[in-house]
Amino acid sequence: MGILELGIIAIGLSMDAFAVSVCKGLSMKNHYIKNALIIGLFFGGFQAIMPIIGYTAGWKFKAYIVSFDHWIAFFALSAIGIKMIVDSKKTCPVQDGDICLKTLTLLAIATSIDALIVGITLSFLEVNLLEAIGIIGIITFILSVVGVGIGHKFGSRFNMKTELIGGLTLIVMGTKILIEHLI
Repeated sequence: MGILELGIIAIGLSMDAFAVSVCKGLSMKNHYIKNALIIGLFFGGFQAIMPIIGYTAGWKFKAYIVSFDHWIAFFALSAIGIKMIVDSKKTCPVQDGDICLKTLTLLAIATSIDALIVGITLSFLEVNLLEAIGIIGIITFILSVVGVGIGHKFGSRFNMKTELIGGLTLIVMGTKILIEHLI
């Protein structure tokens, strides 16, 4: 899997963090640049850590499931994508603009669970793990910072479309992996 494919997966994974960042940005009155950087570090950091955990778990089972790993990748990415599409229909709750580390940690974990599952999927593919987590973490950091800025400046009109696009992207990538293995 190349850098372009990893970048596309990273963008898809980061859409839920982006959407939450937009929501956080909606309620920020002051210090939004500092808060945006903190949010970006939390979301980008957790999105980078979770694939390591998933990769490690998947690596242990790789020998047992190598003959159908492409199906697992397809179903895992598609399931995450479908969940994101369903979540895109929910409204964005406007939250307090202050940053509470406990809440931010819970949000970062919640938005990176899909990255854990993708990490399992990556263990079945030929992927440089350090490259993958670097790309996922950096893209999530950047999009989270941008999301806070967009939320702060423009409001919630962009929020729900991002999760829809992210979900569709993950489904397409899962389908691509499946087709490549079947052909």
